Amino acid sequence: MSDPGPTEWGTPTGGVGPWSGAGSEAGSGTGSCGVPDDPRYDPVLLAEGDSRNVVDAYRYWTRDAIIADIDRRRHPLHVAIENFGHDANIGSVVRTANAFAAHTVHIVGRRRWNRRGAMVTDRYQRLCHHDSVADLLDFAAAAGLTVVAVDNVPGAGRLEQTPLPRECLLVFGSEGPGITDDLRAGAALTVSIAQFGSTRSINAGVAAGIAMHAWILRHADLAQAW
Repeated sequence: MSDPGPTEWGTPTGGVGPWSGAGSEAGSGTGSCGVPDDPRYDPVLLAEGDSRNVVDAYRYWTRDAIIADIDRRRHPLHVAIENFGHDANIGSVVRTANAFAAHTVHIVGRRRWNRRGAMVTDRYQRLCHHDSVADLLDFAAAAGLTVVAVDNVPGAGRLEQTPLPRECLLVFGSEGPGITDDLRAGAALTVSIAQFGSTRSINAGVAAGIAMHAWILRHADLAQAW
């Protein structure tokens, strides 16, 4: 039988209380008082409980230990979003990127962004700021990443029919104006998400999630998912 997945996790969404010695979250090694002696575990969380928004496997772990474990499994998928108008979707993009273990989220333009939608996942996700589109494109070229713009503009290919490169930088524009001309010009290809209703566009945070999942379907090892 496979390990339990998200719909089978038993830990309440509100977290867990102080370590009681029961269950398997803390591994097999315990100290003289019955608490884990594994260095990945945080003594304060063991004593007071863990209410963080983390999967069951990371309960009681220190922040550094969680980041190190995710770093070991990160995908070669980078995501960028333009922030030229205080876009409220950035937090949602960061949270989704964390869920898919994306390598890095790149924020282009304004350095400050609304972190509420990230639900604290920005503490575990690699983030990188670029002052300009040119800076982002220079980074992508140096890193050997194929830049893929996601926008519903004339001439865009269907995301559903376009094989996304493995070493990939998916880029998204601000809510409303979409991707800037400079970023679109610097992209190797542009893809759009198929729509069938009356709205002219999908929310930028939702579009980012759809595009990231398209990459996951093609390149991720699903045996490594929770």
